[in-house]
Amino acid sequence: MGAGHDHGHAHGGPPPTGTAAAAYKGRLRIALSITLGVMVLEIVGGILSDSLALIADAAHMATDAVGLGMALLAIHFANRPAGLNRTFGFARAEILAALANCLLLIGVGGYLLYEAVQRFITPAETKGGLTIAFALIGLVANMISLSLLVRGQKESLNVRGAYLEVLADTLGSLTVLVSAGIIIATGWQTADPIASLVIGLMIVPRTWKLLGETLNVLLEAAPKGVDMGEVRAHIVALRGVEDVHDLHAWTITSGMPVLSAHVVVSQDVLSAVGHERMLHDLQGCIGDHFDVEHCTFQLEPVGHAEHEARLCH
Repeated sequence: MGAGHDHGHAHGGPPPTGTAAAAYKGRLRIALSITLGVMVLEIVGGILSDSLALIADAAHMATDAVGLGMALLAIHFANRPAGLNRTFGFARAEILAALANCLLLIGVGGYLLYEAVQRFITPAETKGGLTIAFALIGLVANMISLSLLVRGQKESLNVRGAYLEVLADTLGSLTVLVSAGIIIATGWQTADPIASLVIGLMIVPRTWKLLGETLNVLLEAAPKGVDMGEVRAHIVALRGVEDVHDLHAWTITSGMPVLSAHVVVSQDVLSAVGHERMLHDLQGCIGDHFDVEHCTFQLEPVGHAEHEARLCH
């Protein structure tokens, strides 16, 4: 095979289909069970105490339950083996689940804001004592779920989506507790819809950030923390490299960045060090400096790019 068509990979065989979220499947299941249980309790508590804030928190937990379920379903599909027509398997399913979680969170946030405004217009009598009791149960349960997901959220956008939902629920439970305490201490019923507004507003900034990261993956932007200018500079700085073109880096799913490039190498250096050594140096450069393990390089002699351009036209 000629130098113009040599390809190199950072490791042998096909790219792995196991995703960063797969290791947290058991913890996600536990968090889902806790969320469903607390959701039912908060719905009952909200009805008994006539607390919109408690019902709002239960509604958010219902969305969390759907989100956690989708995250688990995405992990199932993402870890199915790759095939001839799906060379990366279903790894991108995790990113689609994260996107769906974002849309759900935005919807719930909007609903809570609307209901809070309605409660300002038509006030209701909230029972502070019952609200505190059920909110405490929710707070403890959410803290347990957070402890299960805190490590995984650093490694997977899918798990991070679930973590952010549980985090918002935890903050929501704290807000409900504060509002119920104010009602008991002062009798000021407006504290309940204000708490609902706060819960709704807490959802938006974190969801917006997650949505941006998710869209970057879907739009095949460079992996987070990878400066393509620096990548190009490192490659060109290698001995014998004259130029690099068709340089691309993107993320299949969390924990699976990939890179490909056409590298123009002088024939003298290529003849002296050989294709294998040249590929080894390229892979070591990208892997050591940018933590991108799956790399594909095409080594080309000077002038080959112009030859390819003529063929394409």
